[in-house]
Amino acid sequence: MVAPGAKGARIRVLIGPDDGAGNFHMRHFEVEAGGCTPRHAHDYEHEILVLKGEGTAHTPDGDRPFKAGDVIYVAPNEIHQFCNTSRETCEFICLIPAPCNCNVPGK
Repeated sequence: MVAPGAKGARIRVLIGPDDGAGNFHMRHFEVEAGGCTPRHAHDYEHEILVLKGEGTAHTPDGDRPFKAGDVIYVAPNEIHQFCNTSRETCEFICLIPAPCNCNVPGK
């Protein structure tokens, strides 16, 4: 589980503090069919590359559909959530600035 409010979501740190990464951390998310990440915000930006599946990014500007190959920018302090709307597991890479907490969104 990623954090409270998530459903069917898992996170794996690919490159993080244990690797000595001083500028960015890279995480891999898997969201099961019908699942979602928690609705949250934090004071740093992050960048998303969707690897597999389809879904909806919920943002203050409205819902934005996404699919494999899409990129998504999340600005600092923007409330956001990623929900899987496909029948397969949705996977994406998420980059965040170091030294943010790699394991829990919103921290």
